[in-house]
Amino acid sequence: MAKSTVQTSTGWSSPLARFSMGVLLFEILTGLAITLAVFNAVVQWGLILHTLIGIVTLVPLVWYLWLHWRDYQRLALTNVSLLGYLGLASLVICLISGVVVTWQGFLDTRMSELWRNIHLFSTLAVLVTLIPHIVIVAARFLGGSEAGMVRRYLTVSLTIAFIGALPIGILAQAYWGTEYNNEFPDDYSYLYGEDRPFAPSLARTATGGAFDSRSLAGSESCGTAGCHAQILEEWGPSAHRYAAMDKAFQAIQNVMAKQNGPESTRYCGGCHDPISLFSGTKNIFVEDLTNLSGYQEGISCLVCHSIRETDLEGNANYLMSQPAEYLWQWSDSGLRKVARDFLIRTYPDEHNKLSKTLFKAPEYCAACHKQFIDQEVNKVGWVQLQNQYDNWANSHWNHEGDPTKTVECRECHMPLVDSTDPASGDDADYNRHAGDARHRSHRFIASNQLMPQLLKIKGWEKQVDLTEKWLQGKFEIPEIREKWAEGPIVKLALDVPESVTEGETLPIRVIFTSNKVGHDYPTGPLDIIQSWIELTVTDDQGKVIFATGRRDEKNFIEPGSFLFKAEPVDQYGNLIDRHNLWEMVGVRYRRAIFPGYSDTVEYKVDCPVSLLTPPQKQAAEPGDEKNVRQFDVPAVASVGSYRIETTLYYRKIDQFLINFLFGEDSGITAPAVDVAHASATVSVKPRDKVSGLSLQTDRPHL
Repeated sequence: MAKSTVQTSTGWSSPLARFSMGVLLFEILTGLAITLAVFNAVVQWGLILHTLIGIVTLVPLVWYLWLHWRDYQRLALTNVSLLGYLGLASLVICLISGVVVTWQGFLDTRMSELWRNIHLFSTLAVLVTLIPHIVIVAARFLGGSEAGMVRRYLTVSLTIAFIGALPIGILAQAYWGTEYNNEFPDDYSYLYGEDRPFAPSLARTATGGAFDSRSLAGSESCGTAGCHAQILEEWGPSAHRYAAMDKAFQAIQNVMAKQNGPESTRYCGGCHDPISLFSGTKNIFVEDLTNLSGYQEGISCLVCHSIRETDLEGNANYLMSQPAEYLWQWSDSGLRKVARDFLIRTYPDEHNKLSKTLFKAPEYCAACHKQFIDQEVNKVGWVQLQNQYDNWANSHWNHEGDPTKTVECRECHMPLVDSTDPASGDDADYNRHAGDARHRSHRFIASNQLMPQLLKIKGWEKQVDLTEKWLQGKFEIPEIREKWAEGPIVKLALDVPESVTEGETLPIRVIFTSNKVGHDYPTGPLDIIQSWIELTVTDDQGKVIFATGRRDEKNFIEPGSFLFKAEPVDQYGNLIDRHNLWEMVGVRYRRAIFPGYSDTVEYKVDCPVSLLTPPQKQAAEPGDEKNVRQFDVPAVASVGSYRIETTLYYRKIDQFLINFLFGEDSGITAPAVDVAHASATVSVKPRDKVSGLSLQTDRPHL
């Protein structure tokens, strides 16, 4: 198009030229909108048509470029033609990268940022080279005989671009996405005022109002595209997933609602059941306080990934935003699912907002892993409950500003695992890089064996097995091996004398050391958790001399056993033993071990005198047989030694509460894990030996 005297098949009057220019304008404008415009349905429909039109017109567009180059390549090089060549090169790169990006969008699970940037910057290069090239050439001809032809060229090209863009608006009006009902029920109870709709929980939404439960659920969709299948599998049997379906939580929630009103259960909802909380389900007159989405997903993928701010106060003090939705986001089959997956992969910026550096901070976990009761709940005053964050922050595990020495929540409870997930790699962490082919496990391994087994969630067997290994300190975490401890989470040691004499008292001291726990041991709701010592002393014949900490046939720990636990009380001094924490005002007993600290318990065991064997008879002096009373006295035989065995056990829920919640005939009991074990042998010295005994008397032998 540089000179009118050249006869070409790609000049101003060429239908192919006009068509190609129209397509290029459409592709450039929709491409820029994808990059620069606000995320919405219009832009997503634009991306779909951008891709479809690009695929359909690729061959004729390439054919036009070839013909146009062939027609003009013999002309002398000028500034204008140089712009054309640069534009042509940029366009070729743009087309190639577009093919790659489209291929990855349909068939891969992760968009290459490099190819995506090549496609973007080559588009910008086309814009600043090819468009000026055409404008400059067109300006030269507008005053000549071919002016009408140039105007028709520009008019037809712009019309084609407009016709291509017109369906975008129509399609967006036809389907904008899921219509969410972000409204509270008409009978919603604002017990604490309309400005605090979720109180007494401290959780808040970005709008201050309700969120449709569907907008925070749908975790299964994260694995259907083949993207986060591994993470979804890990999350499935985790405590985050079953936080709302936890049978103990459900039972306690029902008791709380009956006693204090359904609105009171919002206190628990911020951490256990946020989907139900934010949708307004925990409300007066509502029979089921947990909706189906909340029950099935608890702390769903979108719940965790949509939190924007957290506070160290605890009690779910976080700010929740409603995540933007891709078209057909909840479709799990057919073309709609294909389109949904393609949109997320080729337009990942909005999806990537769900990943944030906030996750790396222990303060993020503190929003729920720190709890208190205040006057709004117990009607008396403020009381601190479980508090994993402050324990950790004040412990030797936290070296502020030095990640090489610090062990954080995620390093323990979300250890790195080998990964094929698109979320693998992280160049923002001190010990990782973008290509490390690892991600942080979403199993959130901690200490609950009971619920995965009770609920029989898919994958519960592995979750229970890993939890047991975790509690026993057998769970290896290579990334922190150099700064973490070895061995059990709590070490046990026995302090006993080398020997003891029969008939004396055997002193036994059991020493506990918090070895690799990042917070108190045990931690969590200590009114229901039990960790105790079972200790037995046996002699050489296997006879039990002393025992404590055993469980009876009904799984109750025998009275007098040493336990780590807490005994909260209400304002009348009554024991809180049904997890009725809404009545708690204080604690009459609490025992736990701070990270890195030790504790002891002492026992004093009476060592019995051994039976003396075999029996012997004492002979009488000659002539004095009638005045001698004869006893059979066994000879002294040394016991030899005592064997002392002690085990530290842990279980999530005590048997009394289980029976209260589920009934004594339920057959449910929390598995007891042997956290640590220690043993010792003490030699037993006999008392002075006696070979026999005679007792004379003046009385006749009876």
